[in-house]
This record gives sequence, structure tokens and C-alpha cells, in this order.
Amino acid sequence: MATSEQSRADHRWMARAVRLAADTFPPPHPNPRVGCVIVKDGRPIGEGTHLRAGTPHAESHALGNCTEPSLGATAYVTLEPCSHFGRTPPCADALINAGIRRVVVGHVDPSCQVAGRGIERLRQAGLEVETGVLEQEAVSLNRGFLRRVETGMPWVTVKLAASIDGRTALASGESRWITSAAARYDVHRLRGEAAAILSSSATVKRDDPLLNTRLEPPLDDAQQPLRVILDPLLKLSTKAKLFSVSAPVLIFHGEAAQQADRARLEAAGVELAEVPMAGNRRLDLGAVLSELGEREINSVWVEAGATMAGAWLDSRLLDELIVYLAPCLLGEAAQPLLQIGELTSMDQRRDLSITDIRRVGEEIRLTAQPR
Repeated sequence: MATSEQSRADHRWMARAVRLAADTFPPPHPNPRVGCVIVKDGRPIGEGTHLRAGTPHAESHALGNCTEPSLGATAYVTLEPCSHFGRTPPCADALINAGIRRVVVGHVDPSCQVAGRGIERLRQAGLEVETGVLEQEAVSLNRGFLRRVETGMPWVTVKLAASIDGRTALASGESRWITSAAARYDVHRLRGEAAAILSSSATVKRDDPLLNTRLEPPLDDAQQPLRVILDPLLKLSTKAKLFSVSAPVLIFHGEAAQQADRARLEAAGVELAEVPMAGNRRLDLGAVLSELGEREINSVWVEAGATMAGAWLDSRLLDELIVYLAPCLLGEAAQPLLQIGELTSMDQRRDLSITDIRRVGEEIRLTAQPR
């Protein structure tokens, strides 16, 4: 059992490893974010993060960055070191071969390839292993990865922007710009955190968005989130701005889509996926998420109108809602924040838990999760 002094040191260095992982941008989809700090005689001698799938993991980066031999050192890792050969060798073996004496782990990796085997290998090699240090902070780094591993579906965040009176656009549909440049930049940063950006064909027809992440320095195509469109009948025009940039596009459709429209879009380089309908001319959102999970998509950022936002809330598949509230009023004739079924009593209301409130530019960014 760790002494109180050792416990304080463990928390200090694990907090550093968590910060390293949290600052990794964009995330190394489909892999989890991981940070590692190597400490010897109370001093950090190496640190690293997992930057991109297929490249060395955090432990290897940290060991490679050590300023002195790591023999007898302690490794602080936010996620259990892997024990299998994938695109890179096992991290557990790297720590063992480097002479690490003790490993402190944020949380156990639940994926079937690891699931405690990395910890077991370390202990069998004679290393001391401590688990569960800053566990919640470590878990929060990889909500999408953990959701996909545990359920087969990605984490879903719906983003909305509204006036103080809860309106997203004028009655005419005009909505540019409700929010400030600072808030729009913040949206691009959060888009870049996601593995996929999802919208509807109705939104694409109305707003003609690019649905990519535009930051400085720009992300390359391989780092851009997958752009996903729900278009039941495949009536989207290939002249949409969406297709003017080279980042990939995946369109979900229903079985009623005509073969000519399938061929037209495939000829434009679009990938198509058929899923069942769920009535009311809507695609089955659960089937969409299952397919994205099969494609190792960890997190989905939804940007669409009130109808689709309400559909996600009604589906009970929404994990998080982010609303940018702008300091303006649009009036009662303006369009609503989202559309959900009519409620006839207060016990039918949709309760949310507010998890974060912060100011971004002139806006308030409110984050909430369904209860």
C-alpha cells in the first residue's frame, strides 16, 4: 500500500500524464488518448503521448525521451499498457525491457485485446503495479473509445447555437451569424476532437456547409473527421460544397434510394451505407451508430437543425448536448432550438444534468447530459 507521501506523488505525476493526453490534438482515432510520465528519484526524466494511430504509443515516446537511464524508475500511464502485437509492439514489454520498477495506471483498458492482461504481464515480470490513480480523470479522456468498446456505439454530442430566448434562426431560415467568431472557432476545435461530424441532407441543402475542421495550422485530410450525412432517398446534389474538399464523406440511406442516385453519388467518390428506416421517413439512428461503431468511430459531433436535434434526443442515444447561447433575442416567430414530441404534463419533461458552463467570446457555452 502506498504511503501518504507516495500517494501525493502518484497523484501529482498522474495529473501530469492526464494533461499530456488531454492536450493531444487531434486525438489518435480510433485509438485512445494516453499520456505517460517516467519519474526517477522524484524527478521526471521522460514523458510522451500517443499522437496518431499506427505510431508509437505514449510509453514508447516517454521512454525514448528519457534524459537518463530509466532503470528503477516509475512509469505513470493514464491507460493500462497494451500486451499484444498490433501495429506497434506491446507497451508492457517496452516498460519491462527498460527496467521500470513500478507502474502506476489510471484505469484498466476494457478492450478485449487488453482487459487486464497488460497489468498481469507487468506483475509477472516482477514490477509493482498500482491502479485506479485519478481514475475518473483518466476515464474522461476517452469517453468515446470506452463507449465504443463497451457498447459497440460511439459517443454522441449534439451541438446547437441559439439566442438567449432559445431561437436558432429567423423565420426565414437566416442564421448567420448568431454567434461570435470566438464561439465559431471553439466549435471548430471541438469538431476536431470528434472522429465524425454528422448532419442531415436537409441541413446540407439549406446551409451548404463544408462540415470540416478549419483551424490554424490546418489538419491534413487523414486527421479530418469523417463527414457523415443522413439522406434516406439519396437526393443530395454532388454540387454541394461538402464535396469541394477532399476529406471523406459517408452517406447513410434507406432501401428506397434509387439505383441511379446510388451510382451518381458513388461516381463522385462518396461512400454509401444502407440502414433500416425507423418510420416517419427517418433512418434508424441506432443502426447508424452501430455501423459507425463497426468502422471504429469513437465519437460523433452532430450539427443539424431542430428536427434532427430533437430526433437524437427522442432516440435516447444522445450522450451530450452543447449549446452556445448568444447575447441576442430573435423573437417568438424565429425557429426553435429543437423539436421534440408534445409534452402534456411536467413529469414528461426531459431533465438534463449540466456538466459545464463557461464563457466563450461573447457567448455562454453550456454542456449538459440527459439524466
